[in-house]
Amino acid sequence: MVEPEKNEELFLFLDSGIYRFRSSNAIFIDPVRILNSSYTRFRVSPAAYYSRSFEHIKREETPLASPSSRKRKRKQSKSLPRNETEESAHQRHLAARPLLLRAHEALLGVKDLLSCLCDIKNDGRSSVESKELLPFVELGKVWQAPLYEMSLYFRPHDKQTEDGGMPLIQCGEREVVPIFNNLVVNKTSDDLEAEFHTRWYIIPRESCFYMSDLGQIHNLIPDQSDHGFNLIVIDPPWENKSAYQKSVYSVLPNRYFLSLPIKQLSHTEGALVALWITNREKLQVFVEKELFPIWGVRYVARLYWLKVKLDGSLIGDLDLFHHRPYECLLLGYSNVQEVASDHHSAFKRPQDNQVIISVPGDYSRKPPIGKLLLDYAPGPKPARCIELFARELFAGWTSWGNETLHFQDSRYFLNVSAEE
Repeated sequence: MVEPEKNEELFLFLDSGIYRFRSSNAIFIDPVRILNSSYTRFRVSPAAYYSRSFEHIKREETPLASPSSRKRKRKQSKSLPRNETEESAHQRHLAARPLLLRAHEALLGVKDLLSCLCDIKNDGRSSVESKELLPFVELGKVWQAPLYEMSLYFRPHDKQTEDGGMPLIQCGEREVVPIFNNLVVNKTSDDLEAEFHTRWYIIPRESCFYMSDLGQIHNLIPDQSDHGFNLIVIDPPWENKSAYQKSVYSVLPNRYFLSLPIKQLSHTEGALVALWITNREKLQVFVEKELFPIWGVRYVARLYWLKVKLDGSLIGDLDLFHHRPYECLLLGYSNVQEVASDHHSAFKRPQDNQVIISVPGDYSRKPPIGKLLLDYAPGPKPARCIELFARELFAGWTSWGNETLHFQDSRYFLNVSAEE
């Protein structure tokens, strides 16, 4: 029989997608439940989001190699002496290891939560291959890019105001807007269906996106600093050998990110900056010594994202050097005033070394952590939020990048209203 306290946490999780372990600084999140809060008529397909997990289950059911052959492979590998950089990375890992193990133990201790994971069913939606999706990065580079247009379809009771984006044509419930180098806005309280190149995309309520290359990001800087953003989430396409080899997304040299106008995008009362980074030691040093100082961001906390399978086990060996089952999220403040404004409530400071646990989605897709960070955002409420290098949209957020609609393809969604 489940204790009442655990029942309460579980009920909150089923509603919000967020489970806070009371005996640990760990938080478990279900990305699908969180993402679904952005939509009214559509739902994210669990099978499409967790496609890698379902494919992994299939591989386990039909193993390609016998256990003995895998053991022989492991015996043949020899550990080589670590250089200075590798030793520094190892020491950083040893510091994080106890935190991660305690967080994982907390997850394994809540059987009802694990049952919810195991109950996630394949809804019949096949996995979405990247090659099937439109290559927005390539389309945005061609000379015709400024001429490409997207059709937005509104429901009869929801019509967009004239100042949303830069509409070219508005006829009935259909509005045509430039898709590149233009702020496309959904000011309605309903999902929009959008058509581009015979493909359909789902735009969540009260969201907007600006799809462009890095040279156009300055167009998002507000005219007045008190119209800036209070929460800035950044997931840069860091130089990554694995991403380059798999051609999953285009990467950029680290120096390119020095030019991001973080200070100009920040609200006059400050902004919480959340930066996803890989476990490469050179990158961690680059962010700490160069990137944050250039941006004018003061580091305050490090969070960990621990990746698990649908059965709650880790997706890989915790101590595997090059493929560790966790990533880091660095938090810092930009333009923060030490004394809170008389007109706005003070904000909480984030706790260091928190662990966020979730089942990962597609390669390089980060879990939606915006709700977890809102309490730490300074300035007026509700906070104005933006994600840089975004590949999906959220209700109430601005998203910028060169493929912001990547995960908005209708193949990732289920039409709930149609089923009803």
